[in-house]
Amino acid sequence: MNGSLQPKPTLGVYIAAFLIVVIWGCTFVQTKVLINAGLRPDEIFALRFVIAYLLMLPFSGRRLFLDSPRDELTALLLGLSGGSLYFIVENYALAYGYCSNVSLIVCLTPLITALIVGWRYPAERLGKAGAVGSLLALAGMSMVVFNGNFVLKLSPLGDILAFAACLCWALYSLLIKQLGARYSNMLVTRKVFGYGLVTIFPLLLWRGMNYGIILDGGVAVWGNILFLGCVASMLCFLGWNRCLARLGTVRATNFLYLNPVIAIVSSALVLGERVTWIAVLGAVLILSGLIYIDRHRKR
Repeated sequence: MNGSLQPKPTLGVYIAAFLIVVIWGCTFVQTKVLINAGLRPDEIFALRFVIAYLLMLPFSGRRLFLDSPRDELTALLLGLSGGSLYFIVENYALAYGYCSNVSLIVCLTPLITALIVGWRYPAERLGKAGAVGSLLALAGMSMVVFNGNFVLKLSPLGDILAFAACLCWALYSLLIKQLGARYSNMLVTRKVFGYGLVTIFPLLLWRGMNYGIILDGGVAVWGNILFLGCVASMLCFLGWNRCLARLGTVRATNFLYLNPVIAIVSSALVLGERVTWIAVLGAVLILSGLIYIDRHRKR
C-alpha cells in the first residue's frame, strides 16, 4: 500500500505505540527475574510464545496456511526475524560480547530499519530532517546506555551478533508490510508466534527444558511468564503490527529509541540501579530527536 494513501494516524495510535515500547522496555526486569530463578533465555522465549499462540487461536480463525507458498515462506521469515533468530542472536551477543557494546549497537535498530525500508519503499525514506532527528536520538541513546560509564572494548563476535539482531528486526519490519496488506493482523501475528516456536524447537530439543523450575516456580515465576506471554507478546505484537500499518514502518520504529530510557527508569525503580545526569540528558536528546522527526516529516 502506498504510504500516502494511509489514513492520518490518530493520537490513540501514537499513545499505543508509546505504551508498547514502555512495556517492551520493562520486560528485561521480568526476564532477569526468570533467569535468576534458573530459566534460560530460550526457555523464556518458548514459554511466552506458546502462551501468546494459544491465546490467539480462538480469535484468529481456523485457517492454517496462507494463500501461496511464497506468503508462507514470508511468514516463516517473520517468525525467525522477529522471533527465534532475533532472540537467539541478541542473547548470544550478550554472552560473547560486552553489554555496553551490544546495547549501543542494538540502538542502531531504528536507523537501520529506516534505511532498509526506505530503500524498498521510497515514501518512507528518512529525508534530511529524519536523518538529523535520528542522529540526535541516537546520540541520546548512547548517553543513556553508558549512563556515565563510557567503556567500549573490542568484541568482534559479540558485536557482529548484535548487528545481526538489528538486521533481524529491520527484516521483520520490512516483511510485515507485505503480509499486513493482504491478511488480517490476527492471522499474521499468530503465524509469527507459530513459526517462532517451530524454529526455536531444535534448540530446545538439543538443550532440554527445566520442567522442575517451570512447574515449581510459584507466583514469582509464573506471574512474570504470564505477563511476558499475554501482554508483552500477544497484545504488544498485535498492537505493534497495527501501529506499523497506521504510522508507517519508519515512524513507528522511531519509538524504539525510547527503549533504553524506559529500561533505565524501570531498573532504577525495581532494581535500584543508579541513574546519572548524563542519562537524563540523553533522554532529553532522544525525545527532542523524535519530536523533530515527527514535526519535519514529509506528509
